[in-house]
Amino acid sequence: MAKGQVGFGVIGLGMGRHHIQRIVPAAHARLVGICDANPERLETVGDEFGVAWRSTEYAELLAHPDVDAVVVALPNFLHAPVSIAALQAGKHVLCEKPMARNAREAEEMLAASRAAGRYLMIHFNYRFTPPALALHDFVQSGGLGEAYHARSWWHRTRGIPGLGGWFTSKEAAGGGPLVDLGVHRLDLALWLMGYPHAVSVSGATYSALGRELAGRSGKSLDVEDMASAFVRFDNGATLVLEASWAANGERREEMLTQVYGTKAGLVHRNRGEGYEFEARIFAERDGEYATIEPALPEHIETPQEHFARCILEGRTPSATGEQGLEVMRILDAAYLSAERGEEVRL
Repeated sequence: MAKGQVGFGVIGLGMGRHHIQRIVPAAHARLVGICDANPERLETVGDEFGVAWRSTEYAELLAHPDVDAVVVALPNFLHAPVSIAALQAGKHVLCEKPMARNAREAEEMLAASRAAGRYLMIHFNYRFTPPALALHDFVQSGGLGEAYHARSWWHRTRGIPGLGGWFTSKEAAGGGPLVDLGVHRLDLALWLMGYPHAVSVSGATYSALGRELAGRSGKSLDVEDMASAFVRFDNGATLVLEASWAANGERREEMLTQVYGTKAGLVHRNRGEGYEFEARIFAERDGEYATIEPALPEHIETPQEHFARCILEGRTPSATGEQGLEVMRILDAAYLSAERGEEVRL
């Protein structure tokens, strides 16, 4: 490990390209090499960022002595095997969401991290935005009180990704919008609630619109286009979660997480239909009920810079493997509940 910098390798250059954009300017990270099974993509991204070391075989990147940490930005079915191989090779791992296709794979990843003594962080990047961090600071200060209920969703009207590809294959992805979009809003809600432990889940899945859209295009889809879940936690709190790729809703893209506490309430949502976010706090001030816009932090670490600093400083990163596993347990239970038509106890 170079003094003051962590050597990164990036595996998978679809989503991985976005990671590279944040690694290159990071003060405590250094991009050592990149890997992708597609030679053309490997050449394009390598030339774009001036990366000399390239390979189509991830085992070669894991053997590179200057690589201290890897970003696993591959399709979901490869998250567990590649992350485990990287951890066993002595590398720290920043894995794209969802952590895996299911909780069993996530447990294997976490076990490999502990056995290797290496960090495993899940890329829950919506935590790393000024509005989310401002709300989290408010919660940590005690301003929310005890969180007792939350609503969190990500809805699209027509936005099925890669129809006919791995995104819409249960075997490859593990599920549909619940694991693709809902995973982000679930993590954000849990993070703002103090990450309580789920004890039961009641879920439902729907696929009428997705099947129709797939039928029109002649492409395959065997996952849901919308899902919902009601979660109970060990501290008595509850959560309603929803996610859709295709729904007859008002807005093309809507993201919202709202948490109700004994002292105040809060909301994190997207402005309009884009990816800019806002935060609001609702509480009594001087005897009057008020809507408060919290001050936003000026300096925000990217997940990549945060991970690098944690490695250098020997401290546990945000979005741990344990939290990623808790998310996967809830998602698994939601799917099982939908299949059985009854609540599932965890």
